Amino acid sequence: MSPVMSPTMPSSTATPDESTPPLADAAALSVNALSERLVARLVDDAPRFGVAVSRTENGTALVDAGVAAPGSVAAGVLIARICMGGLGHVTVRESLDAQPLWPSTIEVRTSWPVLACLASQYAGWSLAATKEQTGGKKFFSLGSGPARALAVKEPLFAELGYRDYHERGVLVLEVDRLPPQVVIDKVLHDCGLAPERLTLVTTPTQSVAGTVQVVARVVEVAMHKTHVLGVALDEIVEAGGSAPLPPPAPDGIQAMGRTNDAILYGGRVHLTVKHDAVARRLAAELPASNSRDHGRPFADIFTSFNYDFYQIDPALFAPAEVWVSSLESGATYHGGATDAALLHDQWNGKP
Repeated sequence: MSPVMSPTMPSSTATPDESTPPLADAAALSVNALSERLVARLVDDAPRFGVAVSRTENGTALVDAGVAAPGSVAAGVLIARICMGGLGHVTVRESLDAQPLWPSTIEVRTSWPVLACLASQYAGWSLAATKEQTGGKKFFSLGSGPARALAVKEPLFAELGYRDYHERGVLVLEVDRLPPQVVIDKVLHDCGLAPERLTLVTTPTQSVAGTVQVVARVVEVAMHKTHVLGVALDEIVEAGGSAPLPPPAPDGIQAMGRTNDAILYGGRVHLTVKHDAVARRLAAELPASNSRDHGRPFADIFTSFNYDFYQIDPALFAPAEVWVSSLESGATYHGGATDAALLHDQWNGKP
């Protein structure tokens, strides 16, 4: 499980100072409706995307994008767009530069950063089942994507002032097996959906599609850190970013390390905000380099804390480098830096 998309990261105790919910003007937008055609494309073109689609006895669609099916980069891009509720542009760019940060880069942009990233993409819904409930192995995953806004199980939605009421929903699970029926039933109940109107997409971190969709959270990580800092979320009016796309690692811990390192040491984000003071503050405080744990590969950090996310400094979960533009002054402020050497040392093959 990747903490890039995990609420096991310590959450903010600060109270944003906005007087109205940041998504008060987004009530007419349904992240589930906007992502519906993307879900249909993934299901209908499953062989082309390298995913496998099955259905429960009651008709719930289960999309395997890396458990037994091979998945693909294209599937990961489409799933990332689904996670953003159809409100984000996600692409893969191959660099022809003489000395690129990395040959393949994920690029993300949204004009609805709070709605796309926090109300949809953020993995904030904890779903678990005991071995007694599953009849075998216990299950745990974090749900991300549009169906979160149907269930609104997280306190975050009260702050955002947003809820979706669409008749269909989709949830993405970063886990290495398909969800058991007890978890499916919980999602159906909490979302208020008929079984045939729910789609669950499974993307293990060590899969190709899983790697893509986690790295595509580079802007979401910046938005979450902004929330942790207590900055009013309605300050952010545009957001874009990029991060290098590493090859998947067969080991789960190493795969998690690679996707986190891609953002913590290779992620670049450009935010546009309303006020100059906010732009200055975010440029100074947002980068991952503000963390006491910064400077080591994430897998090493995670291991050193006995695999306990709560022991990791929450300031670490941020992009490496940020630019923040102020609409008030027209100035752009810069903070942080990428660390190509650390990434190449971790990802390059050694003789």
